[in-house]
Amino acid sequence: MKTISSAVEQYIKGKPFLQTALSQGIINLTSLARQVKPDIEAQLGKEVRNGAVVMALKRLSDDLEFRATHRIIKVLKDIGEITVRSALTDYTFLVSESILQNQMRLLREIHPQKDAFYTSSRGVNELNIVVSSSLNSLVEAFFEQERLTQKAENLSSISVKLPAENVSVPGIYYFIFQRLAWEGIILYEVISTTNEFTILVDEEQVDRAFTVIKDLKSL
Repeated sequence: MKTISSAVEQYIKGKPFLQTALSQGIINLTSLARQVKPDIEAQLGKEVRNGAVVMALKRLSDDLEFRATHRIIKVLKDIGEITVRSALTDYTFLVSESILQNQMRLLREIHPQKDAFYTSSRGVNELNIVVSSSLNSLVEAFFEQERLTQKAENLSSISVKLPAENVSVPGIYYFIFQRLAWEGIILYEVISTTNEFTILVDEEQVDRAFTVIKDLKSL
């Protein structure tokens, strides 16, 4: 039999921003209870008291704080090196039979340039390349015959080294990206490896994005 507590938990889990605000204790439970009460009654098929919804929210907020936020914050306190690079260009090409060969040609050309930035990721239909803007002419020459779908300039990257235990704690990336979203940071690209991720943002937003990520260590 479905209970008020299980109905409230199901409702909150479907709204990630609300779930985090609840776990951080920054939301008025009485006001929230009045708002969610009609949905809870619809789930249960009967009327419920506002006080019962408040109590369910209180128990859930305490449980969420221990189960999720506490473990995530513990990991984020051990964030390692944060590296920022500016003057980058982001290219997106459609995947073709020749695109990997052209990518190899580009890599051979830029390999001796130790100060140049280069990263790439490939999806099912697209290949993404991010380079120092000084390499734009090379990219455009080698990929002249490829189909360019997007080009964005004046970007900056922030690379973050995560502790090894990040792979065993759910919600790490959500927690980080949620805070960037709260600050209105637009992510052009997200590129990750097992213990490191890089975000690409507009140069006008890089200072704010860096502050958000740096401040995670002091939560």
